[in-house]
Amino acid sequence: GPRLSRRPPAGAFPGATRLTSMPDSRTVELILASASPRRRDLLAQIGLHPAIAAAEIDEAPLPRELPAVHVRRLARAKAERIAKTYPGAVVLGADTAVACGRRLLPKAEAESEARDCLALLSGRRHRVYGGICVIAPDGRVAERVVMTAVTFRSLGSSDVERYIAGGEWRGKAGGYAIQGAAAAFVRSLNGSYTNVVGLDLYTVVSLLRGVGIGI
Repeated sequence: GPRLSRRPPAGAFPGATRLTSMPDSRTVELILASASPRRRDLLAQIGLHPAIAAAEIDEAPLPRELPAVHVRRLARAKAERIAKTYPGAVVLGADTAVACGRRLLPKAEAESEARDCLALLSGRRHRVYGGICVIAPDGRVAERVVMTAVTFRSLGSSDVERYIAGGEWRGKAGGYAIQGAAAAFVRSLNGSYTNVVGLDLYTVVSLLRGVGIGI
């Protein structure tokens, strides 16, 4: 979708999907408060092409913050930040976290982080939490946390090194991307696959409809 750099007048998002706001049937622009190409591509699967306005917020977890609370807080913070800048639009905020028990895994930026994550996930069940928040043009808020349980097979050192060499882990929560080569690591998955990729599409549509936005 198009990127936004300043507050434009209504209707000035060329290429962005326009949705119907009920009950007055006026059309409103959809803005994704994230620069994630994975979330953008997922939305495109269901015909939604939002404008992109990444919300820059501090994503560090609070002390003793549970994973579900963490993703809900960040998804709402992102949506609220962009909704203030672009009034009159419908804003979608999202955040994803990978957790083993209560432990939040980082978004791996270094090979050492990715190796540590994969070593922890190897042969174990972990949870992927997705926080989603929708803010309607009239200020109504709908939010939800989605959880998917994923179990990895035991990974050998050659598995890890091949995956590290491919580079897919960079910037990914938990050090892996399920839509890439790491799909071969997944022994079982219980819940939403698109949540693990970055955005549960069923929940997005449900929340939009819940605040009166027609798809």
